[in-house]
Amino acid sequence: MLRSLMLLLSLWGALIIPSWARTEPTLELVESFPIETNLDHPAIPDAGDVWLEMIQGAERSLAFAEFYASDSPGSRLEDVIGAIEAAADRGVDVRFLAEKNFYKTYPEILDRFAGRTGIEVRILDTAATMGGVLHAKYFIVDGETAFLGSQNFDWRALTHIQELGVRFHNAELVNGLASVFNLDWRIAGGITDPPDSVSQPPAAYDRAELVRPRHPGSIPVSIVQEGDSLEVSLVASPKGWLPRGVSWDLPLILNLIDNAQSTVRVQLLTYGTVGRDRTYFGELESALRRAAARGVAVQLILSHWSRRKGTIDGLQSLQALPHITVKLMTIPEWSGGFIPFARVVHAKYLVVDGRAVWVGTGNWEKDYFYRSRNVGLIIEGESIGRRLDQIFMDNWNGDYVQEVDPCAVYEAPKISGEEGR
Repeated sequence: MLRSLMLLLSLWGALIIPSWARTEPTLELVESFPIETNLDHPAIPDAGDVWLEMIQGAERSLAFAEFYASDSPGSRLEDVIGAIEAAADRGVDVRFLAEKNFYKTYPEILDRFAGRTGIEVRILDTAATMGGVLHAKYFIVDGETAFLGSQNFDWRALTHIQELGVRFHNAELVNGLASVFNLDWRIAGGITDPPDSVSQPPAAYDRAELVRPRHPGSIPVSIVQEGDSLEVSLVASPKGWLPRGVSWDLPLILNLIDNAQSTVRVQLLTYGTVGRDRTYFGELESALRRAAARGVAVQLILSHWSRRKGTIDGLQSLQALPHITVKLMTIPEWSGGFIPFARVVHAKYLVVDGRAVWVGTGNWEKDYFYRSRNVGLIIEGESIGRRLDQIFMDNWNGDYVQEVDPCAVYEAPKISGEEGR
């Protein structure tokens, strides 16, 4: 009798616990890799699969904030778009926020969504408020789980670009991200209250209007998984446009570098010290140089797009310093021909001493921190640190990297296919 009762209780418990809570970690790295390369990590879930699973599991709401939306016939993103439309058809509240600056270039998917019942699209004129662009890439499911990372809502990001993101299921972290979404959603709707006034939406707003945060805070969230204790913080940019409780990312990234004891490993699309306004941006450069000066091994991987004049010069200057090594990573062209704005490494992360990491949506240039919307996570804990360290070293020792030559003259990269025309 007792055995039967215990079996009944265990079955009842399994029914009431959400499926993701039973089968997935609270925080999980997610990757994309270019086909026809050896960059896949079989133990790390693929973004296309994770996106579909999350969207298909939505029961109440989906909230997307994306730089732009771009599809191609027959691509993996078509299934994601179909899943979003199917969610709206079954009554899920869908909101999609995108950047005005790129809407004129890629209007098709956004217009398609806007024409469907159950999907609301807003276009954020970031330049008119923050001064830059909505460069963040994330979405929130049912106010309970979220994904953020380097992957744009772009078919190329799922098939032809190396990317890195994080799926997470922690209420405090998701609520903090929701508060960022709320702020930008309201701005796109014409509400221009001071940023700190919208971190807790007024009760008069209908539940369908906002993804409601509860108590987002800047104090790190403690998570235990895989036998490891993690301290995780949601961070964002730009300074001056953050809801209460969400920390500016730049000072915390600098703090990670300044506390490094043995290694600082960084992978980005681009890195630079001169902003679009032509002013010097030295915070990150100084931190990297301080680390190298105290004997820390500083290693950077940048995409081959960094061969551009004005970018490669700064990398050559770093490469000339003791304890700093810079490599460029070049992905071979697809067998089917050149693809504009693809076949590139686009992941954005930092690993310090194999124990503390930042994973985000912004490159390390001034505008990404001071004028544009970006989001990220800072994670302290060896389980995630070791895993991300291994991803970095796989690239560092892989087939597609070449160390920067401080004395070389580099040919400009082919990015859009329109260069020189």
